[in-house]
Amino acid sequence: MEPKFDIEVYSDGADINDMLTDAKRDYVTGFTTNPSLMKKAGITNYLEFAKNAIKELPDYGISFEVFGHDNETMKKEAAIISALGDNVFVKIPILLADGTSNAPLIHDLSHACIKVNVTAISTIEQVQQTVDNLDDDVPALVSIFVGRVADTGQDPTEFVKQSVELTKPHPNAKLLWASTREVINVYQAQDMGVDVITVPPAILAKLGKVGKSSYQVSVDTVKGFDKDISSLGFSILD
Repeated sequence: MEPKFDIEVYSDGADINDMLTDAKRDYVTGFTTNPSLMKKAGITNYLEFAKNAIKELPDYGISFEVFGHDNETMKKEAAIISALGDNVFVKIPILLADGTSNAPLIHDLSHACIKVNVTAISTIEQVQQTVDNLDDDVPALVSIFVGRVADTGQDPTEFVKQSVELTKPHPNAKLLWASTREVINVYQAQDMGVDVITVPPAILAKLGKVGKSSYQVSVDTVKGFDKDISSLGFSILD
């Protein structure tokens, strides 16, 4: 039996086969992609991949990221991506690589009725900056990179809680927990009131273990060791 969640769960990847597999999971309601995932998946034609994904997954929200390094280029790319379908969100990084804020671009796109997914957010100030520039009549995603914050040794709990409170007054904006690292993050995000969590296929597959006892984890682990030992043919006593 598949687990059930009060939080929306998106699959995070750029392999169309993985995406189609995850679409069969009842709890998956959307998809996110990014340039790094596309590179890993070997995507060579961005728009061809995007059009195919939309064709195969017409009933799911799906996010595609701009590639430009300046606001004018990103604005043109955003218009092209947005026009691919009503279910498309355009991912816009909260800032450029040189640290310049993309807030003016986010404002212009959202107020032009383009659904944005503001990404790479790692500070509460960036959350505030994002929601301040959204058109409250247009759907948007506010993606906080919780796992990447935790990777620095910081406890992201307060960051998440404050982000929830800042996003609540904006009814068409959903707070999205990004850079998920483990299954427990789904439950943590749900308990803290986050709207959406995006999860890599490898972690989605682990959700099948939900409900398994800790004792059974030990048994399964040892069985795995035994299987690998048999395949290796090792012997200490020879």
